[in-house]
Amino acid sequence: MFKLKEKNALLIFTRNPELGKCKTRLAATIGDQAALDIYTFLLQHTVNITKNLDVTKEVHYSVKVRENDLWDDSVYNKKQQTGYDLGIRMEHAFAECFGEGFERVVIIGSDMYDLSQKDLELAFLELETHDYVLGPAEDGGYYLFGMKSLNSQVFKNKNWGTDTVLQDTLEDLKENNIKLLEVRNDIDYYDDIKDISAFQKFID
Repeated sequence: MFKLKEKNALLIFTRNPELGKCKTRLAATIGDQAALDIYTFLLQHTVNITKNLDVTKEVHYSVKVRENDLWDDSVYNKKQQTGYDLGIRMEHAFAECFGEGFERVVIIGSDMYDLSQKDLELAFLELETHDYVLGPAEDGGYYLFGMKSLNSQVFKNKNWGTDTVLQDTLEDLKENNIKLLEVRNDIDYYDDIKDISAFQKFID
């Protein structure tokens, strides 16, 4: 198995899967139940691509930490996100990890169907020789972000959820050694899933 150094941590940010409270932009087209079913499917995919990754893994819940859910307590450390916006919540999670002695920390969401374990292994590998690693999303945001020491600036003055996030982050990092991964598609709207066979059972 691909071996990674012990000082690596993966942060997985997730929303609690509740009817009417997740994937609301997708739900506007396909309904709340189908959107919840798809989000649960994406959560399971994220479990599948992370459970065997040879790093410390943390799941950061949006609202409340859940026991006995699909995130195995013996595999994932469970925490609750802290802060009033996404930037503050991510900064807090990174700061905690670096404070605990981790040397390379990568964060992802939990709704990326277009992501594999090998992609995550590559991200940590690239942090061996780069200061930052970024996975650009097609919508102008990013699906993955990693760094080797805390840089609070990248979490400030961003319009989270808009198409300027990636460009604004790259501007913050323009003097640094950055590795950009392949552009990938995250799942927010009906158009993001309508042509992918894995999702047809939820929308037919």
